[in-house]
Amino acid sequence: MAYRVTLLPGDGIGPEVAQAMQKCIDATGVKIEWDEQMVGEPAIKKYNTPLPDHVLDSVRKNKIAIKGPIVTPIGTGFRSVNVALRQALDLYACVRPVKYYEGTKSISKKLDLVIFRENTEDLYAGIEFELGTESCDKIIKEISALSPKKIRKDSAISIKPISVFGSRRIVKAAFEYAVKNNRRKVTAVHKANIMKFTDGLFLRTAQEVAEEYKGKIEFQDVIVDNMCMQLVQKPELYDVLVLPNLYGDIVSDLCAGMAGGLGIAPGANIGDEAALFEPVHGSAPKYAGQNKVNPTATILSGVLMLKHIGEAQAADRLERAVSAVLKEGKDVTYDLKTDRDDPTAVGTREMAQAIIARL
Repeated sequence: MAYRVTLLPGDGIGPEVAQAMQKCIDATGVKIEWDEQMVGEPAIKKYNTPLPDHVLDSVRKNKIAIKGPIVTPIGTGFRSVNVALRQALDLYACVRPVKYYEGTKSISKKLDLVIFRENTEDLYAGIEFELGTESCDKIIKEISALSPKKIRKDSAISIKPISVFGSRRIVKAAFEYAVKNNRRKVTAVHKANIMKFTDGLFLRTAQEVAEEYKGKIEFQDVIVDNMCMQLVQKPELYDVLVLPNLYGDIVSDLCAGMAGGLGIAPGANIGDEAALFEPVHGSAPKYAGQNKVNPTATILSGVLMLKHIGEAQAADRLERAVSAVLKEGKDVTYDLKTDRDDPTAVGTREMAQAIIARL
């Protein structure tokens, strides 16, 4: 029986890396029926929206989706399609494994982390009020009346909601992952020393959940700025990290940089009813159509998808093939070469073919 998977190629370089991933997945022998759907800039041109309702319907029906990167305008334009997908489908757990692969530009051979980032709350919930609007002025007045700390009138406002419900389920997901994957420790990352009511709630909830796993999984908490320093200096001390949304985004990119860059950073967004897999990097529109960019992050996201649907052997074979190509360093894209101008660098399609040849 074939698995039915929603495929969202995205825009910019998305279609190229998504096609490379698709060919690698098909080459494992796992039978996939690809339900391809249009999102991002192509969807705007056809449907006048970057995220048509029928795309969400497809993911809800198939319960599994994988996507290429989608552009997110900075400061103006439509809100992030990535965020909209996570919120609409309640994909509350952003899971980002970070590990050392020989042949990459990793700054540490001791990297082997899994980051659990809460995906639906915090500042990324998108509860914002624009400078100069009636609603923003009203919020400023209300807050000024309730708090001794005044807000300047020329401010825009973002609200940071963190709930017991949201905190508990992301922390529990991290502990469950640790148990199932023989991990030794979960570390909650926060700024509860300053944000005592929001991050404080997250920390207290994490401590309560940790009690349920006492004797099975070690638990600790670390302040986020200290965590960044600790990761750079001694990443081997950490195993599974669980963080609120904003810190999770920043720390996962930090770790991706330590591992050699976003080009090898896969990601998963998992909820109770659906799961969406995607590379961490952006859509890099200036490279679109050039058969130049690194497909590794998207292919490794496919590895995560295979594990999620229960095809662990195929996932392991594909990851070993990726690792072999990275280690050899011959059939890799320019960013994986010691010299980015190395004329022996191959294209997106050629690197995917080299991985397939090692399956």
